[in-house]
Amino acid sequence: MIKKLAACVGEYKKFAIATPFIMLGEAVMDIVLPLIMANMIDYGIQAKDMGYTIRMGLLMILCTLFALICGAGGGITAAHAATGFAKNLRAKLFKKVQTFSFSNIDRFSTASLVTRLTTDVTNTQNAFQMLIRMAVRSPVMLIGAAIMAIRINPELSAIFLVVIPILGISLFLIMSKAHPRFEAMMEKYDALNNSVQENLSAIRVVKAFVREDYEDKKFKNSADNVRRAQLFAEKLVILNSPIMQLCMYGCILAVLWFGGNMVIGGTFEIGKLSSFISYVTQTLMSLMMLSMVIMMITVSLASMHRIVEVLDEEPDLKEDADPVMEVKDGSIEFNHVDFSYSGKTDNLILKDINLSIKSGETIGVIGGTGSAKSTLVQLIPRLYDIEGGEIKVGGVNVRKYDTEVLRNQVAMVLQKNVLFSGTIRDNLKWGNENATDEEILKACKAADAYEFIESFPYGLDTDLGQGGVNVSGGQKQRLCIARALLKRPKIIILDDSTSAVDTATDARIRAAFRKELDGTTTIIIAQRITSVQDADKVIVLDEGRIDAFDTPENLLKTNAIYREVYEQQQKGAQE
Repeated sequence: MIKKLAACVGEYKKFAIATPFIMLGEAVMDIVLPLIMANMIDYGIQAKDMGYTIRMGLLMILCTLFALICGAGGGITAAHAATGFAKNLRAKLFKKVQTFSFSNIDRFSTASLVTRLTTDVTNTQNAFQMLIRMAVRSPVMLIGAAIMAIRINPELSAIFLVVIPILGISLFLIMSKAHPRFEAMMEKYDALNNSVQENLSAIRVVKAFVREDYEDKKFKNSADNVRRAQLFAEKLVILNSPIMQLCMYGCILAVLWFGGNMVIGGTFEIGKLSSFISYVTQTLMSLMMLSMVIMMITVSLASMHRIVEVLDEEPDLKEDADPVMEVKDGSIEFNHVDFSYSGKTDNLILKDINLSIKSGETIGVIGGTGSAKSTLVQLIPRLYDIEGGEIKVGGVNVRKYDTEVLRNQVAMVLQKNVLFSGTIRDNLKWGNENATDEEILKACKAADAYEFIESFPYGLDTDLGQGGVNVSGGQKQRLCIARALLKRPKIIILDDSTSAVDTATDARIRAAFRKELDGTTTIIIAQRITSVQDADKVIVLDEGRIDAFDTPENLLKTNAIYREVYEQQQKGAQE
């Protein structure tokens, strides 16, 4: 785990390496200062040697300034190293997520991945920053101050033998109990992020159904769950500080008592007692800082595990060792295909699917809700892998293709239309980043989007806002169709993508498709019979099986499901 995370330091390694050495300078100065002070008191002030006192005072000032410079410099380099580490780690995580199949993402959930990319990385960043600042400084201070204290008075230093075991045992017990609590806390953060994500993405639905109070209550419950989980974890960790303070002040009181008696008895000089107290304080403060570092690592250990879980996740879709880099045509074959989202053959969504679609054909797909229409077409660009059988595109098994090559030749307009922040032009260029304005406008005309784009004051440069909030559902669908057309793919899949437009617009789009997509295999999933009545053939799906696959004319005569849908819609149109 550490090796994988450390690799993300990358080009900021020089800052990470420099920080401990700079902090070492501060630690050495902190160790030297009490010794200088003791000499100044014993050999300068008490001896009434003003020149020696001034020299030692100036030396203390110089050491203090050097320590200040080292402390500030170490803080700056640590910040550079930690923020750079976090940047690289987030980039690595995001790149890894891009390789995931839908089933990989389903395993983590979107909200959990967001938490891992934000909160978990921040926790790890904070632990890393504290580690590189204190990993050298605190041990050096601890060992150096302890050695100096022993040199000054070995008998008085025996107090450490009582204090250090108490601190070590306390720290071990707190660490062992805190880690699982912080893991549970991060799971509550996942649930909180999920609540926020759902509410913001569906804000129009929330307002339309006047469910603000319900969503507010749900969010408060999630936030309260985080609070309680955090309190449960933190109330154990915060015990570390009072235990450390108790030991430190108890140790200082013991030193003052026994050391003071030695001074009164004339066996111990007051300057040395003063420096001994400083070294005791430094020793215990170093122990406290080390315990804080360990506590921070303990807190972030849960986050580190969650991050590494993502980095270790193996994408379900494996690339072929020698992938095919060209899709010959848009022909599609399904040979005894079985599919399940769970990956188990006892819970199949699609069962024994057999299809043969020629390149350039227009195929309609109809079926009831839950008949797996969308699932069927998502297997063509290999968004999921199948449990049994074989799918071929262009005569080649989809597993043999380079995934990027295959998906570049299969354009999909999904049931849920997604547009991104930016202009209309920016969104359309997702289909072809090198598309000219002429090509863009041609695709917009084919998708019946040209007219409403021209009505906007800035045309193609109109800003759509987040998720395309500035356009209607039908306009969004047509922009997504235009975006798909710009790919000039060998296969285009329209998953109920004209449901938000009227029948006249739907007819114009289909007519444009016949003209613009000559030679392109077109698959149209639709609820309206009119959307598929011009298709070469229509697939009728029923509970994950193909009930029929024939021309619309023959299906009207031979298939009960197709005929029933046709008659119901015709009857509705007449009424």
